[in-house]
Amino acid sequence: LKPSRPKPLWSVPRLAPPPHEKQKAKRMFNARKKILKEKGVAPTELEHEVAKALFDIEVTPSSDIKADLRDVVISGAQELEAKSRSVIVVHVPYRAWKTVRKIQGRLIRELEKKFSKKHVVFIAQRTMLDKNHRAKGIKVRPRTRTLTAVHESILEDLVGPTEIFGKRTRICVDGSKLLKVFLDPKDKERESVEGRFGTFAAVYKKLTNKEATFSFPVV
Repeated sequence: LKPSRPKPLWSVPRLAPPPHEKQKAKRMFNARKKILKEKGVAPTELEHEVAKALFDIEVTPSSDIKADLRDVVISGAQELEAKSRSVIVVHVPYRAWKTVRKIQGRLIRELEKKFSKKHVVFIAQRTMLDKNHRAKGIKVRPRTRTLTAVHESILEDLVGPTEIFGKRTRICVDGSKLLKVFLDPKDKERESVEGRFGTFAAVYKKLTNKEATFSFPVV
């Protein structure tokens, strides 16, 4: 008998990937669309995780914010250490901020279920212009692009959906400044807000290099 000749590689049938692997790959591809980065900049592992969590909420049939989430993308995410726990800071392109602001409270609750034992905050991405803006061809610097205005906006984004009731700046003996932020007293009954005071202070310090404390006003 003549020895059988081996079949060429092209004739060997390829095994199709399991259905669950194909579905997983599809979900990862769709989740990647939730990340908007500059050309050539690769998303981090944390950004992939946040994008996947957002997509999972969007495709959950029982979710009441899935329609709004279709227009939500992120531009970045970072993890910081606060006093009580870790916090994930999610940066959102300014054009998507209006939608995020509308569902901010519910979206934070859903994400914190997926990232257990971690706080989640959302910050809109804003462009700051320095005093040399004329050298860049910009004649008038909008007030919303100044350092002070951007830091004020970061503060409002950070505490959302709670609103700021009042602010006071304290000058310390050594000349340093401490910003005291008072939040809306109607949210005082919500335990989750008071438990986030340390998180707010840590994130604000990281993003602005300014010290701040958060509390409810004494009425």
